[in-house]
Amino acid sequence: MTTASAFLLTLIVIAALSLWAVGRHEHRAAMKMRAGLLDEAARTIPESVVAHGEDGFPVLSACLGDGGRWKAEIIADSLVTRRLPQLWLKVTLYEAEERPRPHIGILARPTGSEFYSMVQDMPDRLDPPFLPVAPLMMRGRDVTPEEITCLGAAFQALLSDPMLKEAAVTPRGVRIVRRLSEGGHGAHMLFRQMRFPLRAVPREALARALDDARFLGEAANVRTTRKGCARASGR
Repeated sequence: MTTASAFLLTLIVIAALSLWAVGRHEHRAAMKMRAGLLDEAARTIPESVVAHGEDGFPVLSACLGDGGRWKAEIIADSLVTRRLPQLWLKVTLYEAEERPRPHIGILARPTGSEFYSMVQDMPDRLDPPFLPVAPLMMRGRDVTPEEITCLGAAFQALLSDPMLKEAAVTPRGVRIVRRLSEGGHGAHMLFRQMRFPLRAVPREALARALDDARFLGEAANVRTTRKGCARASGR
C-alpha cells in the first residue's frame, strides 16, 4: 500500500468514525428529549407516575377520585407513505367498574394503517347520523340505532377540532387520540428518521384530551332519551 493510499484510507476511517460519533450523540439527545416529553405535564398532576415504553416514549398515569384511573401515551407513526411522520397523544380513561354503555367509536381520516386504533377492531361498520366534512370511520359492537343517534351528536362536537384522530367509548372506559406534532420534512425524506419539533407536550393539549374523554364518557352515560341526546349535544 502506498503512502497516499494509506493516508486516504485513514481519512475515510476518521470520517466514518466522526459520522458514527455524531449520529450516536444525536440519537442519545433525541432519546433524552423523547423521554421527557411528559415531564412538564406530570409536574402539574398530583401523584402521577411516569414510565417509559420500549420505544423510549413516556407513559403518564394517575388515579381518578372515583376509583378509576387514566393514562396518557405518545405514539410515533410513520407507516403512511407520502405523508410526514405523525406524533399522537393517546389518552384513556379506565372506569373503576363497567358501565351500561355501548362499544362505539370514530376514526377520522382513516388510512388503514392506524395500528394504535381500537375503532378498527370493532366488528360492526356504522353509518354516522351526520354528514362528515372529512373521511370518517364509525364502528361499534351491538349498538342500537338510538345509541348511534345520541352519541352521534357528541362525536360531531368532538370532530369540530381538526386535531382529533379517534374517539371511542366502551363499558370499561373512553379513548381519545389527538395529533401533537408533525415530523420534519428533511430528516424523513433523506434519512427516513422521525424528528418532531416538540420538546414537551403542552399542558393544554393533555387537558384538552382529558376534557374530550370526560365529555364523551358523560354523553355515553346519559340514557338514550330525547332529553339525554340534547344533553350530549350541548357542549
